[in-house]
Amino acid sequence: MKIIVLSDTHLRGGVLSPQLEAIIADSDMIVHAGDFDSMDCYRAFAASHKLKAVHGNSDDDELKQLLPERIKFKVEGIYIGVVHNGSLSIMDTTALRYLAMEMGVDVLIFGHIHRPLIEKSDVTLICPGSPTSPRMAAPTVVEINVNGKDVSARIIEIEGRSCEYIKFSQDLSTRSD
Repeated sequence: MKIIVLSDTHLRGGVLSPQLEAIIADSDMIVHAGDFDSMDCYRAFAASHKLKAVHGNSDDDELKQLLPERIKFKVEGIYIGVVHNGSLSIMDTTALRYLAMEMGVDVLIFGHIHRPLIEKSDVTLICPGSPTSPRMAAPTVVEINVNGKDVSARIIEIEGRSCEYIKFSQDLSTRSD
């Protein structure tokens, strides 16, 4: 099963890029780890009828009432958990690992930090970054493939606006003094 994971879209309208629409169309499931921002954005993802989602801290009140704070579901024998704000640090994932164990999941998907991460230990931690509002990263989503008990994940960089830090860093690497 191919799962596309994203978070922190922060879109006030329901307009998705053609590339993001194509990636979603080619998936079996979409998991959104919160911060749609608006009902229009949520509806754009939910239109495919293959969405699992939680609300984020920036979502409007209507979304916070509609969507749970965390979910847990099973895909081919693998338990997957989803939260929005599992951590404020990409450097220390200890609290996320403990949350995954508390939830009884093999994979914990989280958002909030707008920067992609895949970390495998006794549990797999995944933050998809943000396809529209990245921080210290390019725009990204994550593709998870589940085949029985086997789970693989990869970060997919998509077209879009990178954060200013990435542009600055790229400019530095091409500058000659």
